[in-house]
Amino acid sequence: MIVGDRTAFAIESEITKAFPSISQRALGSFVLHIRGRTFGVQEPDASMLGHSFHEVNDRLRRRGTHCIPVLADIDAAQIADAYLDAIFRGTTRTDYFGLSREEFTEAIHTSAVTWAPDGDEAFDDGSYVLQLDVGNKVRLIAFINTDSPEDVGATLSEEWLDAGLFYGVLSRWSELFAAEWAEKSS
Repeated sequence: MIVGDRTAFAIESEITKAFPSISQRALGSFVLHIRGRTFGVQEPDASMLGHSFHEVNDRLRRRGTHCIPVLADIDAAQIADAYLDAIFRGTTRTDYFGLSREEFTEAIHTSAVTWAPDGDEAFDDGSYVLQLDVGNKVRLIAFINTDSPEDVGATLSEEWLDAGLFYGVLSRWSELFAAEWAEKSS
């Protein structure tokens, strides 16, 4: 099932096997399409989908709160680089757009900017998707964490969407997924 437009933003999922457990929901795949690129593992047994379903619903509940104002106008490649520096790389970097490393990572966590990976194996391909709510727009920044920091830019996709459109895709996918899971798990 695909909801949205792959050339801008879409969610695609496949239920291979449904389970009655709400926490697990189903075995299958969950990927995000951003500006024509696919982020996530697109295999029939990539992940249990309960967590991805919960994450979409949590994003809907927290609409408008995925904000780090200092990042609104920063180049996407610079944001991806700073994110990886702060979370994964042992760099000596001290400035994160006027924030310390601790302030930057705290802002990332408290505003739930990181959408993917979402804790499941769905994004074991190294994909990262950041969501920033900026006024009445949503900014998506997606990239793949590679072994070489220079390669991140080559994997980068960025899309600005109307917030109503973005959250509409999330809502529609959530409804369709819940109905498909209910049908297949009964």
